[in-house]
Amino acid sequence: MAEQDANRQRPGQPAPTPPRFRIAPWWIVLVVALFAFNYWAASRATEHEQRIRVPYSPFFLKQVRQGNVSEITSKGTAIQGTFKQKRSYEKSKQTAKFQTEIPAFANENALSKLLVDKGVTVNAEPLDTGTPWWQSLVFGFGPTLLFLFLLFWLMRRASGGAQNVLGSFGRSRARRYERTESEVSFADVAGIEEAESELAEIVDFLRHPDRYRRLGARIPRGVLLSGAPGTGKTLLARAVAGEAHVPFFSMAASEFVEAIVGVGASRVRDLFKDAKEAAPSIVFIDELDAIGRSRTSGVAGFSGGNDEREQTLNQILTEMDGFDASTGVIVLAATNRPDVLDQALLRPGRFDRRVTIVPPDRSGREAILRVHVRGVPLDDDVDLARIAATTPGMVGADLANLVNEAALLAARRNHQRVSEADFTDALERIVLGAERKVLLGHEDRRRTAYHEAGHAVVGMLTPGADPVRKISIIPRGRALGVTFSAPEDDRVSYDREELLARIKVALGGRAAEELVFAQPTTGAESDFEQVTQIARRMVGRWGMSAAVGKLTVLPPDDRGFSFPEVSPRTQQLVDDESRRIVDEADREVLALLREHRDKLDSLAEALLEHETLDEEEAYAAAGVDPAAHGTDVAVATPR
Repeated sequence: MAEQDANRQRPGQPAPTPPRFRIAPWWIVLVVALFAFNYWAASRATEHEQRIRVPYSPFFLKQVRQGNVSEITSKGTAIQGTFKQKRSYEKSKQTAKFQTEIPAFANENALSKLLVDKGVTVNAEPLDTGTPWWQSLVFGFGPTLLFLFLLFWLMRRASGGAQNVLGSFGRSRARRYERTESEVSFADVAGIEEAESELAEIVDFLRHPDRYRRLGARIPRGVLLSGAPGTGKTLLARAVAGEAHVPFFSMAASEFVEAIVGVGASRVRDLFKDAKEAAPSIVFIDELDAIGRSRTSGVAGFSGGNDEREQTLNQILTEMDGFDASTGVIVLAATNRPDVLDQALLRPGRFDRRVTIVPPDRSGREAILRVHVRGVPLDDDVDLARIAATTPGMVGADLANLVNEAALLAARRNHQRVSEADFTDALERIVLGAERKVLLGHEDRRRTAYHEAGHAVVGMLTPGADPVRKISIIPRGRALGVTFSAPEDDRVSYDREELLARIKVALGGRAAEELVFAQPTTGAESDFEQVTQIARRMVGRWGMSAAVGKLTVLPPDDRGFSFPEVSPRTQQLVDDESRRIVDEADREVLALLREHRDKLDSLAEALLEHETLDEEEAYAAAGVDPAAHGTDVAVATPR
C-alpha cells in the first residue's frame, strides 16, 4: 500500500510517462546464438559426403561382382556402403558413398555368399548413429519454449509485473487527462450557456467541497449529458474537468465490452478504482447507450441486451451505489438517445441530474464561430454575425467544419486571409454539396432550370415560405441543381401554413416540369421524400388533421406506427389524409405557376444564362419583391 501511495498520481501533477518497451541485450544474444548454432550444426551435417541412392539391381550387384565395394552396413533392408573407386550413376554425379534397399523378393543368402567371396566387409550397425538427443531437444523444443517464455514476459510487463498474466485484459482503457497549460475550459465552449450554468455547480463543488458538506448538501453522483451529435457534450465534460482542475478519466462505453465474458465488469471496477485513488476526479463515459440500453425487451425498438453487456451495466450501477459524499468522484455520461437508457441508470442516486444540450441559436452560433476562428486570420469583410444568420440548425461540430472548409478554400486559392467569399463557398459546399463536372445536354439543362425555377417561384409567392437565398443549376453531389432557402430568424415551432408552404415549395419543381414539358422526370425523388415526411408528421404526430384528430400514432423516426393498439382504420386514415394534403397542395402549386408563367420563364432563362443566382439576382429575374416569411430551418431542395 505504501508503494501504491507513493506511485499514485496527485492532482495537478503531469501524468507519469509510461516506461518504454526495451528488449534486454541477453535476449538478443541468446536468439542470435541459437540460430548460429543451428546453422553450424546443419553445415556440419552437409560436410559429410552425400550418399547417392542407387538401384539394387543391376548397379549395386554389378559393383559387387566387379569387386568395387569395400564395405557395407546393413540395417533391416537398408544398405549403406563405400565404393573402392568412385562411380558415376547419374550425369555429373560421382560418389564413393551409396545407399540402396534390398527388395523383399531378393535372395539374401546368395547376396551374403557373393559379399563373402568378394571380400566385402559387412557391418551390422549403421555408420550414421543419427542426431544426438540434446541436439534434437534444443532444435525441436527450444524455439517453442523460447517463444512461450518471451510471450509470458511481455504479458507480465503489460499487466504490471506481479499481477496475473491475463490481468491486462480486465484493466481499464480509460484515457487520463491531467491539468496542463492547454486544458479545455468554459472559455472554449460557447453557444450552450444554459448547459454551462447547470454544470457550474459541479465545478464549484469539486473546487470547494467543504462549503456544501458543511450544510449537508450532496452533489449529484452522476450527470447525464444528452443532445444531438456534434452539440459539444464531450467538449463540455472536458471543460468541467479543466475548470475544476481535477483528473479526467475518459472512456467510450463500447470499450468496456469484449468477447471474453467478465472483462467489461472488470474494466468498470478498475476504472472506478483509479478514479477513487485520484479523487477528486471526473469519470466520463461517452455514448452510454452502448451498454446502458434498457434491459426490458422491446423498449424503443431495441431488444433486451446480452449477458456481457448486462453484467457491465450492473457493475456500473453497483460502483455508483458505492459512492459516498466524501468520495469526490463524479460520473459524467453522454448519449444521443436518452430514451433508450435503462431506468435503473436514471433513478435518483445515480444519474440523477440530466442536462439537455440543444442546437445553438443565432447568437450562440456567432459565439461558437468566434471560438473556432481564434487561430484563423480573417479578412476585413468577414461578418460572423451574418454567417451565423445563414447557418440555422447547425451545431458546434458543423460550425467547426465550416471554419475549416473556409480555411482550406482560402489556402487553395492562395489567399493571405480567409474572406467572406471563402465562407460562402464553404457553406455551399457543406449544405449543397461539391460541384461536379458533368456535361449536360441543352434539353437536360433546360429541364433543370425550369425545375429549380419552379421551386424558387413558388417559394417567392407562397405566404409562410422561406426566402430564396440561392439558385444553381450546377450539378452538386447527387443533384443536378439546387434551390437554397433559409429563414430570417431561428424558429422553435412552426404553424400549419408554414408546413404547407414547405410542401408546396418542394412540389414546385415537378409542377414546373409538367406545366412546361408535359412530361415528368425522375428529378423529383428527393422532393417527394420531403413532402411525404412532412405530410405524415402533420397527420400522425402533430394533430393537424381533423380526420385523425389530436393523436400521436407515428414514432419520431416515422417508421411504422408507434403503438400496437393503433387500428388498421387509423393507419388507413393517416395514409388517406397525407395523400389529401399533398394532392391539394399540388393543385394549388400548378394553378400558381400557370398564373405566373412569365415569372417562371424569366427566372429559368436567367438560370440558363448565369447558372447561379444569389438572392437579389433571383428576385430581380423573377420580377418579385423580396419578402421575409420565415420558417424552421434552412431547406435545400435539390433536383
